[in-house]
Amino acid sequence: MRLGVLDVGSNTVHLLVVDAHPGACPLPAHSHKAELRLAQLLDEDGAIGPEGVDKLIAVIHDALQAAEDKGVEDLLPFATSAVREASNADEVLARVQRETGVELQVLAGAEEARLTFLAARRWFGWSAGKLLVLDIGGGSLEIAYGIDEQPDAAVSLPLGAGRLTAARLPGDPPTPDAVRALRRHVRAEIARTVGEFSRFGAPDHVVATSKTFKQLARIAGAARSTDGLYVQRELKRESLEAWVPRLAGMTVAQRAELPGVSEGRAGQLLAGALVAEGVMDLLGAESVEICPWALREGVILRRLDHMGSA
Repeated sequence: MRLGVLDVGSNTVHLLVVDAHPGACPLPAHSHKAELRLAQLLDEDGAIGPEGVDKLIAVIHDALQAAEDKGVEDLLPFATSAVREASNADEVLARVQRETGVELQVLAGAEEARLTFLAARRWFGWSAGKLLVLDIGGGSLEIAYGIDEQPDAAVSLPLGAGRLTAARLPGDPPTPDAVRALRRHVRAEIARTVGEFSRFGAPDHVVATSKTFKQLARIAGAARSTDGLYVQRELKRESLEAWVPRLAGMTVAQRAELPGVSEGRAGQLLAGALVAEGVMDLLGAESVEICPWALREGVILRRLDHMGSA
């Protein structure tokens, strides 16, 4: 059957259409995305304002039309941290359902981490052993660890690249003091959770997902996305540590000229790099392998599992 996943994230609203059936690898058929940056549309009270909700509804209407055009039989709509943490989340969800007919499932942070872990496990297989999976979104950082398909530990921290950029990195480029303050904040947040993972021992394989990690790997020399899904891509902490001060001294326009960095993501790349560097350092990861699958694929795989057991 043809499935669609509608992901209302902190940076983008992304419709992924796949051809799938239980026991088979989901095959991408179509991708439709719009940059909305919900995490940056929150007002002083932490609410998504009327203009932001209007934009969200318009984008969802476009995604629904794309899903219909591509023959989607079953749509799986969900929202992550930007909607989850909005002070008016209930009102936003109700208006979306009323005006679009879409009932967004709001994923808890730990559930995001578990679904992303499932996707990474299926991608790398059982031979990867104990997996540590890292994911940097626009609103949050997810970390999960385990040897099975369900992780033994899964946490979500408010350390998304878009959130941190908007709240803590004014200026273009930001001042050295602002960068140092953000670095301290990121590491203090991550350090509180290290014990939840270190008690399980060292992982056999450290994996990273998300656009942020993919872009950081690309500027550090990893293969281009056009080289295909199955090319191994790695990001070494040593390379990342060398890039962080360079990114800190660049303007947004200069970052956008780096290989693999989109104009829309260039502004939050420095915050993402500080989070990536911090989590790799504090969890003892010398390198990470980039996983092409992440949360959306995890949602699809869970749906297929439920279909297969029905």
